[in-house]
Amino acid sequence: MTKDIGGRRGPDVRRQAITDHVLSVGSVTAGELAERFGVSLMTIHRDLDELERQGIVRKYRGGVTAQPSGVFESNVAYRKKSMQPAKDAIAEKAARLVEPGMAVMLDDSTTTLALARRLGEVTPLTVITNFLETTNLLAREPGIRLMSLGGEYDSLHDSFLGVSCVDAIAALQVDLCFVSTSAVSGGFAYHQEQHIVSVKRAMLEAAARNVLLVDHSKLGRVALHRVAPLSVFDRVIVDDGAGAEALRELDEHKVAYEVAVT
Repeated sequence: MTKDIGGRRGPDVRRQAITDHVLSVGSVTAGELAERFGVSLMTIHRDLDELERQGIVRKYRGGVTAQPSGVFESNVAYRKKSMQPAKDAIAEKAARLVEPGMAVMLDDSTTTLALARRLGEVTPLTVITNFLETTNLLAREPGIRLMSLGGEYDSLHDSFLGVSCVDAIAALQVDLCFVSTSAVSGGFAYHQEQHIVSVKRAMLEAAARNVLLVDHSKLGRVALHRVAPLSVFDRVIVDDGAGAEALRELDEHKVAYEVAVT
């Protein structure tokens, strides 16, 4: 029990501690949180209501989760911790597609963030992104000309979205675009949120070649919105956690894919 956090140090400190715990374990019951922080169930539910309002967690009967669903995108803080070895392996293979002198567009996924960490080795390069964390990462990278896409800031995704972001993308033409999505099934890529879908679609339209980066946890799943058919991607890169059935489905839809070894 963390009584000092639960009582004497106030709700803001407690809610941050709750956030850290839920992001670490993925899902937890309200009763477990009440015991851990030494407060009443009513207090915990007020905390969870506020965290849900901020888009950090999703409540369900009896508990709370930071994990995604077909209609709920996880907070970026959770996504940065999730499937990291797989994302690193995918990013390592994706980086081999990038050549000096290219213009490359990256979406606001944590998988492309892993790729961005490797782009300083492939310069000179022009990188365009709407992801604030990628912008901050590459801002002082020698040899990279960085273009940040504007729009309305969305704290859940730590990125810029909306009509002005889509318009900015439409004015560009790049050599290579890397995106990730929340789910892949039946020959389509999916995502939970409409305003994310519109930005990803614009990015795909603005590129000569498109590459989809998805870890194995996203295969065989669907979400609310179709982003695009897999046929719009020149290549799909998955990690070696992908099962035989998932890879067979890619084969059946004649998708060109590579498997990254973790």
